[in-house]
Amino acid sequence: MSKNTFTSEIKINVELDENRIPENLSWTAEDGGVREAQAKAVLLSIWDNQQKETLRIDLWTKDMPVDEMKVFFHQTLVALADTYQRATQDDKMADTMRDFTDFFAEKLNLKA
Repeated sequence: MSKNTFTSEIKINVELDENRIPENLSWTAEDGGVREAQAKAVLLSIWDNQQKETLRIDLWTKDMPVDEMKVFFHQTLVALADTYQRATQDDKMADTMRDFTDFFAEKLNLKA
């Protein structure tokens, strides 16, 4: 019995200035209905199971406002806590991570 497989592609386009600093970022995920959407920052982590390490691509445009970067990081940390909980079922550590995200937001005055 053969197994049906599907392929889905996600593209990230990076436009660089003469110093190779990102000026524009866009991404496409046609299966998700996204086509050349603009972005100001991208954080991508990939697990290399051969080397047992995380590979990272961290990009942001030179006009990404610092206040938006702080919100971006906070929202990313919250999402990581949620993903960690779904992936491991470790509610206690996920809650600890969320405690940190609340502390992070408080210290950066992100919560009203």
